[in-house]
Amino acid sequence: MIVRIMGEGQVRLSDSHLPELNKLDDELLAEMEGGDGPGFRRTLTALLAEVRGRGTPLPDDALEPSDLILPSPDATLEEVRELLSDDGLIPG
Repeated sequence: MIVRIMGEGQVRLSDSHLPELNKLDDELLAEMEGGDGPGFRRTLTALLAEVRGRGTPLPDDALEPSDLILPSPDATLEEVRELLSDDGLIPG
């Protein structure tokens, strides 16, 4: 799967990493619903680090369609709230 981190680029990530990403996504959603700004920032940072650490960056000139689009590391709680679906950032 191809994951885009807004403002950074794309990484190729194995579907086998989805359970861990979904766990972090669920935490992020709960923190957003509870208005936990520090928890939101910590979990967003962890989610993006997980994607970067387990994924393989695509070249800057690659134009692959993204399966997932994640917010930039400096996105605010309100900006991320606008990106969310009922399932969070990561469906499933």
